[in-house]
Amino acid sequence: MKKTHYFLNGLLVFLALLMAVTAKADNKTLRSFVDGSYQQILVAHEGRPLVLVIWSLTCSSCLKEMSSLNEWRKKTPDVEMILLSTDDISEQAEVLNILQKHELDGLENWIFADDNAQKLRFQIDPRWYGEMPRIYFFNAKHERTGISGVLSEQEYRDRISSL
Repeated sequence: MKKTHYFLNGLLVFLALLMAVTAKADNKTLRSFVDGSYQQILVAHEGRPLVLVIWSLTCSSCLKEMSSLNEWRKKTPDVEMILLSTDDISEQAEVLNILQKHELDGLENWIFADDNAQKLRFQIDPRWYGEMPRIYFFNAKHERTGISGVLSEQEYRDRISSL
């Protein structure tokens, strides 16, 4: 009887910890960016300004800009920021590690999850050829401006203020 009591108590503690870890992880996951995901993002954020940041683990400028993204996010909390990693879904652990390191894992984060990356890029912007970092600024009407390269803080502020 005593062993059963200890076992049940241990099982309850384990389940409680598992639920807590799972609940925390739910806010810090990567969504799979597949055919149609870009339109899904636009519909979900309809009528609100939005910044879509496209980056990759292989882009040194992107990685250097992560700290700035966190600062910009804090300074403009009324503008939704979404991050999209163009890395393969098999690299999701490393992508999440970078996001956590820069306190960006609580944002809406996506990762390419389709073998045809060119098709996904084309759905985002037919005139974008994959150069990074790439940032799209959407006003409330979802008119967008796409910019490749690293932005200064002033450039970022100017773009945000025009939304």
